[in-house]
Amino acid sequence: MITIDDIRPYHDSEVNEALQKYMEHPMIRELLQFTFADKDIDAIGEIVKSCHSIRDFQTKVIYNSVRMVLEKSSDGFSTSGFDALTPGESYMFVSNHRDIILDTSLLNVALYEHDLVMTASAIGDNLVKKPFLMALSRLTRNFLIKRDLSPREMLKSSRLVSSYIKQKLQEEKRSVWIAQREGRTKDGNDQTQQGVLKMLALAGDEDEVMDYFRKLKIVPVSISYEYDPTDVLKMPELMAKHKEIEYVKSNNEDFNSILKGVTGKKKRIHMASGGVLDEELDAIKSGGEPANKQFQMLAELIDEQIHKNYKLWPSNYLAYDMLKGEKRFEKKYTEKEKRQFERRIKRRVEKGNEVELENFLRMYANPVFNQLKAKVSAG
Repeated sequence: MITIDDIRPYHDSEVNEALQKYMEHPMIRELLQFTFADKDIDAIGEIVKSCHSIRDFQTKVIYNSVRMVLEKSSDGFSTSGFDALTPGESYMFVSNHRDIILDTSLLNVALYEHDLVMTASAIGDNLVKKPFLMALSRLTRNFLIKRDLSPREMLKSSRLVSSYIKQKLQEEKRSVWIAQREGRTKDGNDQTQQGVLKMLALAGDEDEVMDYFRKLKIVPVSISYEYDPTDVLKMPELMAKHKEIEYVKSNNEDFNSILKGVTGKKKRIHMASGGVLDEELDAIKSGGEPANKQFQMLAELIDEQIHKNYKLWPSNYLAYDMLKGEKRFEKKYTEKEKRQFERRIKRRVEKGNEVELENFLRMYANPVFNQLKAKVSAG
């Protein structure tokens, strides 16, 4: 029987003891030395000892870690839309998902810098099998989504997670992050799975499901990386999908993706917060459609905001033009940017493999297709 204790992050009262226990782990030690490169091990130890809550650890250590990662592996991180959110309010952030660790880390950087409530964030238990990763996830207010359960166990687990999210948002006034779909988007085509929304709805006791979603204050979030550092790692799964064969992850694949996502070059990164969905939910409710249709309409609404607010980079426009054999967006990129992207393709795609090339280009071009479609549907 799965309980809250099986999925929850550390309580604040457990943080210092956990930090003392794991500080000597080689990977945690390396993280700390990377973050505080100008300090000796004793000074770092004092910072760790001063952390007596998750917020302490996030603001004194992890915030600095993420800022250091951005300095070393990106050309800058920008945000938009967060100024419209209210300090002290809790929000249900539903986001596209590209990177295992960075997506939520960057959201919390944005929230912290805008003086907004930071999140409790969902993470698949398959991603934190290594003890130090489990400890890190619990220290950064992640809660577990159990994978590989029987249908009956899955329903029980989903009810537990749903009630946990409700408690966080409504009783503790803690914001929550969840990806719009299970697992990361590999092909750049960000689509909300209705199953995620149905899981969220399990804890609602309102007559109308949209009334419950209104209380959650759903905010769609779009994150875009100019270069996806894990693009080459996503290719085998895309090719398996193309060939219609089952894809089986190799050992350590998720861990390698985490490392590559953190250390790999990303160029520019942008995160955009949409608006709180409220009147839109009233419109869905007033249509009187069956519940399943309402979930579909909400998924489409979230998609539309994520696609519309997605920051498109030269890499996206280049991939679109190369895929279509057009020059539609040639003013959106320079010759230098085109050469850089072509070099990236050369290093990542087997020469002469047209199917692999198409899959690679679609990974970057799909956000353009989706934004064009979102603009048409928005009128």
